Amino acid sequence: MRQRLSQLVEVPSEPVALSVLTGFLGSGKTTFLSRVLAEPDLGDTAVVVSEFGAVALDHLLLEATADEVVELPNGCTCCAVRQDLADAFYRLLRSRQSSGKPPFRRIALETSGLADPSPILYTLSADSFLEASLRLDRVVTTIDAVAGLATLDRYPESTAQAAIADLLLLTKTDLAPASPPLIERLAMLNPDAEIVDAARDNAVALLFGGAPAALPRPRLRAEAIHSHGIYSLALQLRRPMTRLGFAMALGGLAREHGEKLLRVKGLVAFADRDGGPAAIHAVQHTLYPPRWLDCWPDADHTSRLVFIVRDLVPEEILRRFAEGEPHRLDTPAGGP
Repeated sequence: MRQRLSQLVEVPSEPVALSVLTGFLGSGKTTFLSRVLAEPDLGDTAVVVSEFGAVALDHLLLEATADEVVELPNGCTCCAVRQDLADAFYRLLRSRQSSGKPPFRRIALETSGLADPSPILYTLSADSFLEASLRLDRVVTTIDAVAGLATLDRYPESTAQAAIADLLLLTKTDLAPASPPLIERLAMLNPDAEIVDAARDNAVALLFGGAPAALPRPRLRAEAIHSHGIYSLALQLRRPMTRLGFAMALGGLAREHGEKLLRVKGLVAFADRDGGPAAIHAVQHTLYPPRWLDCWPDADHTSRLVFIVRDLVPEEILRRFAEGEPHRLDTPAGGP
């Protein structure tokens, strides 16, 4: 498949700059990318969104879109999907050439919160066409200033993401400043990476940077870290819930199972509020205020939530949402 695609795509006259945006679940990747895409003059920028699980929502939660978005539906970018990732880049470059438009100037790849970026970098260097067509500018890792230290202690994926970064972005500093132990841990994991506050600098410059260093640092090429006990599941609501009923269901999960509730995201319409849906985000014990959208971002107006959990059985989630609120639970992706 890759060979057939490569025969249909010309190598750009100048390699396209590629930035990889990674970071653990709920660390603020999509929020930061939305800031980037809200800037003007990004029509020559493409975005590839890769998500964990069978239901992808991050590309819908981006308030502004670049010229083109390619979504990888099973986005744990490990050895199992390297072919899909390479093919996505082929299709992206081919579609731009077929349209007659000038080549992309830059591409942003947002990885799954559970991905180790190492196999992505290996894919770029192992494929001769991609190596000639793309220039890796930088790997940017978002670090939650509030929960970052505990996340590094508990999840090896987050350690890999921090260790491989060229730039470490501290997020959620409006909630709490990054603690000295967190800064020390990051400096120990990755002494070569600059640590910056994501809120205080130009988002485009942080993600895309400038010219690569004359002597780029070596990249890790280890196999991806696979997460045992972590899986995603999708909940679709057959009819709108009330805001109180929803808050009681999700709030109860966060209160009693916060450590197992790695990430919740979704689009939900409520029975007691007119207008567009709410973009829902939760990380462990924290439920963030809903962000109200003027309208649905696509043709699917079904209220749905994606849960990424560790060792939390689906029945417990169903129980919270079941009483008086009909539902349908999709097959968990990578579940137990």
